[in-house]
Amino acid sequence: MSGDFLPENSIMVGCGAVGLDFLATVAAYPKPDQKIRSTSFKTEGGGNAGNALTCAARLGLKPRIISKVADDTQGRGILDELQADGVDTSFMVVSKEGTSPFTYIIVDSQTKSRTCIHTPGFPPMKREDLPESSVLSALNGTRIAYFDGRLHETALVLANEAVKMNIPILMDAERLREGLDELLKVTDYVVCAAQFPQAWTEAATIPKALVSMLLKLPKVKFVIVTLGKDGCVMLERSANEVRSTEEEMDVDKLLESLETRKNGSICTRTCISSVISATKLRAEGIGTICGRLYIGTAENIPPSELIDTTGAGDAFTGAILYAICANFATEKMLCFAANVAAAKCRALGARSGLPRCNDPRLATFMQ
Repeated sequence: MSGDFLPENSIMVGCGAVGLDFLATVAAYPKPDQKIRSTSFKTEGGGNAGNALTCAARLGLKPRIISKVADDTQGRGILDELQADGVDTSFMVVSKEGTSPFTYIIVDSQTKSRTCIHTPGFPPMKREDLPESSVLSALNGTRIAYFDGRLHETALVLANEAVKMNIPILMDAERLREGLDELLKVTDYVVCAAQFPQAWTEAATIPKALVSMLLKLPKVKFVIVTLGKDGCVMLERSANEVRSTEEEMDVDKLLESLETRKNGSICTRTCISSVISATKLRAEGIGTICGRLYIGTAENIPPSELIDTTGAGDAFTGAILYAICANFATEKMLCFAANVAAAKCRALGARSGLPRCNDPRLATFMQ
C-alpha cells in the first residue's frame, strides 16, 4: 500500500541516538524517599533516531541508521530490534568494550507524563569511528537524511557530504546542543520541540521565532514546532515571491486568527490544518518572510486510551520523513503525522504503538 505514494527510491539515512528504555508505569509519581510498586513494566528500544527510523520503516521507508552501541547484552538487543523492524544496522559502530546507552522512564498513570533518566553509552562515538567509505556508502542512493542533533561531529560530516550529493536533510531540533548551529545551516526541513524556536532565536513568541528561523536559515523550506496535545504550528517558505504591493500580515495576529478558525471548526476529523495563501508575514522587530502559516491539531485521545506519550515526537518526525518522500501535500502531511503520533500514544513505550503502512487508521492517507 505504501508503494502507491513512495518514489522508487525510498532509502533514507539517519544519524543520532539509540538506546534501551526501561519503562515503569506507576499509579502516581513517587515523592522523595517513597517506595512504590510499578503497575506494569516493559523493556523496549529507544533514542530519538532509533524511534524515528523505526516509525519510518514501519510506514514503508528503508532506513539506514548510524549510531554506536557496545557489544553487550543491551547493545545486541538494540540492534536486533532495529533489524526486526526493517532498519539497516550495517553502518552501526559496535564497541568491543563499554556499555550501551539506556534510559529509565517513569510513566505516571494519573498525569500521563513521563520522566526520563538517561545514561549515555561509553565510549562515546567519535568522528574516526566512521570511515569516509562508510559515509559515502550510507548516503549512496538515499532519498533524505535525518539527524537528531546528537553525535554532532559524525552528523556534520554526513550532512556536508549529503549537501554535495543534493540529498535533502531533515533536522529534529529537540533542544540546544553542541554543534547544532552548524547542522541547521545545511538543513532543508526542521521539526522542533515546543521550547526550541524561542530558545534558539530569543524571540518573544513562537510565530516570531519561526519567522526568525527562516530568516537566519535561508536553506530551510519549512519549520514545524510540535506542541503535544495542542498539535503543531508550521511556517513554510514560499517558493514564489509575493507582489511588492501585497499587504504585510503580522504573524502573531495571523496565528490568533487561525486558532479562532480551528476552535470554531465543526470538522470531525482528528487532525485538521488551517492555512491561508502565501503572503508577507511580518514579525515585529525581526523582519518579514514570504510564506504560509499552518496549524495542525492533535487527535483528542480519550483518557482511557491514552497510555504513554514517550516517543510521540519521534513518531511525528518519522511520519514527516515518510510524507516528504511520498510527496504529500502540506495539509495531508500534518494530518498524517498527527495520526501516527496518536497511534503511538495508545501503547507503552516509544515503539509498541507505531503503526504499519497497512494499519486501518492510516487507510485514508495510503489510498
